[in-house]
Amino acid sequence: MKHFSLGSKFLKDRGGWWHYVRRVPKRFKDVDKRGLIQVALRTQSQEVAMMRRNGLAEADDALWCSLALQAEGGERAKNRAASERHRAGVARAMAEGFVYRPVEEIASLPDIEEIIARLKEVDRSGAATEEKAEALLGGAPEAKDRTTVSEAFELYVSKIAFDDQYNKSEAQRYAWEKTKRTSIGYFIEREGDIPLIDISRDVATRYRDWWQSRMLPQKDGSSPITPNTANRHIGNIRSLRKRYFKYRGITDIEDPFRDFFFAGKSTAKRAAFSDEWVRDRILVPGLFNGLRIELRAIIYLLIETGARPSEIVNLRPEDIRLDHDVPHILIRPEQNRELKTGDSERQIPLVGVALPAMKLCPHGFDHYYDRNTLVSANLLKAFNQRKLLPSKDHVIYSFRHAFEDRMLEGGLDYGLRCALMGHKNNRPEYGQGGSLAYRRDALKKIAHPFSSDLFDRPASLGL
Repeated sequence: MKHFSLGSKFLKDRGGWWHYVRRVPKRFKDVDKRGLIQVALRTQSQEVAMMRRNGLAEADDALWCSLALQAEGGERAKNRAASERHRAGVARAMAEGFVYRPVEEIASLPDIEEIIARLKEVDRSGAATEEKAEALLGGAPEAKDRTTVSEAFELYVSKIAFDDQYNKSEAQRYAWEKTKRTSIGYFIEREGDIPLIDISRDVATRYRDWWQSRMLPQKDGSSPITPNTANRHIGNIRSLRKRYFKYRGITDIEDPFRDFFFAGKSTAKRAAFSDEWVRDRILVPGLFNGLRIELRAIIYLLIETGARPSEIVNLRPEDIRLDHDVPHILIRPEQNRELKTGDSERQIPLVGVALPAMKLCPHGFDHYYDRNTLVSANLLKAFNQRKLLPSKDHVIYSFRHAFEDRMLEGGLDYGLRCALMGHKNNRPEYGQGGSLAYRRDALKKIAHPFSSDLFDRPASLGL
């Protein structure tokens, strides 16, 4: 606690010399025997006296807080009490003109004069006290940080990881936190809600081995997890621990999860819709009657843009350029919305079924804006009801894989494919993927044919 507004409180002028005078609160008289505290501040300057008074007042407040916490009992209160006692020692040493040092450090000081000065100050005027001795002789060691995993995570979400969330939308923040919270939940379930400082190499190894066991064939017949999944969950607890201690100013602490990384690659690959399936089963007039116009438009846009569902549903009016010589959409971040990667920012010409679909919703998708989970759920429901998923491996995202396959099979240049998919191009860059007209002409070659009746059927305000 800082004491910038005490005025002349606890100060007494005795013959031109200032003293710190303060009574021990009644509730602490049984444990703090000083009764009336009187400390000579050794100055005739009121300004200097106030500065020294502030240090002593802070030290006493911290001491009494420590005593109150000790009275509460319990491990957590005990740790907080030790922390407050250390704070009191630091403040009291500073008020006496010294830097607080642990007793081991004082004992090894090469300058014997400082040690003598500290001893003399403790016993000056025969006024030695336990509190003063603790402060000047290093008897109030800094308490170990006993913050638990769950406590650290709440601080992580609210303060430490502020930068991570700054440019995210509300839905993106929710998804981000949900993923992190799931990882922390796994750790607590296996190892308990222990203090971060107690995550030793043995604890980390045991946790890593548990994830390894889940990567093997399971006796209950459930699917093994992928190396990427295990790495993500281990990485999240590692990151929490590292960033928490960095936030607390502790940077010399060893990482118990060091070198824990599963290098195996998953052979699973999400399936893509075949051209025949899209043309014969999905681009069917009247198939999506009963769905919102917005949802119908989103389906057709996914087919011919290869965009991620979240990129389509969050298009703003200014991102939709229907009156341009080459009608297109802009995939770009907002102040409060991130894209998946920096390479995801791009321009996609509207060809085939995507152009009339976008004209159905020229101002975007208000009902679904920042509601990616709702869109995914509604699309999946609509496709399951109509039996439009050829296998258990097919998902709505399969449209994106199908779009990429069509570009490859259609002979589109690698750089153009990367530009349209929003993928990083690891080859030397000599351009930006071509003009919009060039992109449009290339995409027209692979666009699905569709019936003009596709947009003549009514739609409801259903899903």
